Amino acid sequence: MSARIVLLGATGYTGTLVARALVARGARPVLAGRSADRLSALSDELADELGGALETRVADVGQPATVRALVGRGDVLVSTVGPFVRHGGPAVEAAVAAGAIYIDSTGEPAFIRRVVESDGPRARRTGAVLLPALGQDWVPGNVAGALALRGPGQAATRLSVGYFADGGTASAGTLASATAAVLHPSYAWRDGALRTERVGARVVTFDLPGGRRARGVSAGGTEPFHLPGLAPRLRDVDVVVGSPGPLLRLVPAATGLLGAALHVPGVRAGLRRLAVSRASGSAGGPDAARRSRSRSHVLADACDARGVLLHRVRLDGPDGYDFTARFLAWAATRAADAGVRDVGALGPVQAFGLEALLDGVREAGVTVR
Repeated sequence: MSARIVLLGATGYTGTLVARALVARGARPVLAGRSADRLSALSDELADELGGALETRVADVGQPATVRALVGRGDVLVSTVGPFVRHGGPAVEAAVAAGAIYIDSTGEPAFIRRVVESDGPRARRTGAVLLPALGQDWVPGNVAGALALRGPGQAATRLSVGYFADGGTASAGTLASATAAVLHPSYAWRDGALRTERVGARVVTFDLPGGRRARGVSAGGTEPFHLPGLAPRLRDVDVVVGSPGPLLRLVPAATGLLGAALHVPGVRAGLRRLAVSRASGSAGGPDAARRSRSRSHVLADACDARGVLLHRVRLDGPDGYDFTARFLAWAATRAADAGVRDVGALGPVQAFGLEALLDGVREAGVTVR
């Protein structure tokens, strides 16, 4: 029998997309959030597809006991409540205490690191599973990177993963999470170890056919935690988010100045208030028509110590929000039906295996090249 799936933050922008994707897969998730009225309205909206309304539960991360009451051992808790550095903790704590499977949509480096390094060991002791960042941030790069490190890529000492997009706009919740992310240290796998560094510390260049280039700024991700174990010689893992325009080269200097400014009394608190104010509109985001005009692309380059390209993998996919919703739905139903391969804090490859993961990203609309 499948485990229960509980969706926390179901009435937010990303949460509603995930709810619809779960229902499209035949799942009957428990819809959880702060507003009973909005939960009831969403349940009614989805009822026609299911032949009956979904169960709803009122829960608020500001009252952790209400979140803890959502799950029991073996249940799957999907959280879309961000910014996660501010609001994500209660759902993780609930899953760890219950021995449940936790999945979220975060992309925030500081939160990811906390889950992996601090919550992961506790989850292993209770039999819980923690799967942070199972959306556009940062599943495609884990898949592309794992594929690039196979075959000739096994000899790689450096892996560069780049996320790029054509078109698309960010929801208010994404903007809030991005604002929160720059207020906390990030990291990268450098010289064979996890090193602390700020978001946007470096610009990484990808050389493309025809003399073209694509560039991005360093951004953390889950790849530095989970990919080094796949290739014994790997010394460096760069995860970058691409952005067009000549001003990209100025980002490292700008983030360096921001890092210095954060030590000035009042600056960090002011930016946190800005993040909170942006989060207040997190139910809004691009509509289906606008998302249909957006595409995502991920490159993974495995190189040797001389910088020679050994293996490149490219993933082309739909808009990041559509991918996130579809993949979270795939991961939740897969975990509910078949479980995962280990306990503790896991990356997507470690949780599902690369072949199953390839099925998941393809179902979510990704083409592997």
